[in-house]
Amino acid sequence: DDSGSNKDSAPDSRNSTPEPKLFFKDKKEAIEAFKDLLRERDVPSNASWDTAVKLISSDPRFPLMRKLNEKKQAFNAYKTQRLKEEREEQRQRAKKAREDLEEFLMTSQDMNSCMKYYKCEDTFGHLDVWRNVSESDRRDIYDDVVFSLAKREKEEAKTMKKNNMKKLSEILDAMTNINHRTTWQEAQQMLLDNHTFSNNANLLGMDKEDAMVVFEEHIRELEKEEEEDKEREKKRLKRQQRKNRDSFVMLLDELHEQGKLTSMSLWVELYPIISADLRFSAMLGQPGSTPLDLFKFYVEDLKSRFHDEKKIIKEILREKGFDVQVNTSFEEFATVVCEDRRSATLDAGNVKLTYNAFLEKMSTHVSDLSLQAEARERERLKEEARRLKRLEAGFKSLLKSYDIDYNSSWDDTRTKIEGESAFEAITLESERVRIFKYSESEDDRGHSSRKKRRHRSRTPSVTGSDSSDSHYSSVKRSSRHKKSKKKKKSRSVSDMAML
Repeated sequence: DDSGSNKDSAPDSRNSTPEPKLFFKDKKEAIEAFKDLLRERDVPSNASWDTAVKLISSDPRFPLMRKLNEKKQAFNAYKTQRLKEEREEQRQRAKKAREDLEEFLMTSQDMNSCMKYYKCEDTFGHLDVWRNVSESDRRDIYDDVVFSLAKREKEEAKTMKKNNMKKLSEILDAMTNINHRTTWQEAQQMLLDNHTFSNNANLLGMDKEDAMVVFEEHIRELEKEEEEDKEREKKRLKRQQRKNRDSFVMLLDELHEQGKLTSMSLWVELYPIISADLRFSAMLGQPGSTPLDLFKFYVEDLKSRFHDEKKIIKEILREKGFDVQVNTSFEEFATVVCEDRRSATLDAGNVKLTYNAFLEKMSTHVSDLSLQAEARERERLKEEARRLKRLEAGFKSLLKSYDIDYNSSWDDTRTKIEGESAFEAITLESERVRIFKYSESEDDRGHSSRKKRRHRSRTPSVTGSDSSDSHYSSVKRSSRHKKSKKKKKSRSVSDMAML
């Protein structure tokens, strides 16, 4: 198969490359040309002479060396040279595989300096980058990687400690609620309430001694500044109160931009989020507008924009050609609105209110249509029932007009009434048989009831004394029942009086 494919590809290679040289000045040049022929046909180093001949015999350069021993001599020289090349290639591949494995282990998130070799084999054993390296080389690479990782982790820990102390110092500097009287225990709780600190996993895992060192340095700095701040306290307090209100309004702006604060928001819903922010804490206790007041003003301002924003939304939907249906989801509605640049100024709560208004209007319309359809369907069913009842009555009248006896069979009856308009009006034979049997059963029941009435007329009636006795006993039972109810009611009243 390989020789056939090479033979097929030979003409293509001759067309795409220059014509091979067919004349040589000496034997050495001919031998080199023969080696080039073997190399071009990609003859492996472990190929036999017969295999090589199959691969190169179709080439015009093959018969140029007439002596067989010279060809075999050149072939053996080529094999020796090719074997060296293949070994070098194999060595380079092994080297590349080792380098790839080392780089993979150094950059893998699953690898660390404490990971055992058997754990690495379980974790990475299914990967080609692991299997392409021999067992002994893997262990050597593992040892080198563990050593490098341990060194790197040590340097990273040192760098992290320095960064954590710097970052904690910056956070403490930014926390205005920490003063020179704040204890370490109080500071810990304040740090946990701080978003920057609580959202940083490195700071949460920071060594407590390092944190206390930073805190003590911070407290000393605050004590030094306290003396200077006393003189400026009155002016600073007034300016700080204004900044606190502005910061809180900025917090409300941020919540509005994030979609958390809308015209539909309630203070009780957003209080957990707002109260966790330092800008809220900074406003507590200061005179003037409270956070609740500012929140109400902000929401009222958003609500006052509803009608104008509703018009904008209607224009967007009209331009987009989008109609709100009963099954339209809010996500679809919001996606269409948000595609327009004018939606950048819209309040999310007003968008939701507009969607609800559209949906309520559409639901009312659909409900009205549904009720109308149901009414028409009920009327149609009633009309159909009346029509069938008239046909059935006509069929019964037809049976009576022929004086059909209830002992008559359907076949005999059918022969008599066939061709009548009342008979033809009922198209289903099964329906005709049903009405016939029903009329037959009615005649049978009428016959039986007449017999029963004649039988009851011959039985003696109940005597007057018996009827009076039964009436007396029923009145007596009724009076006893009333007395028991009165006793129960009197007991319940007395119990309530005792309570």
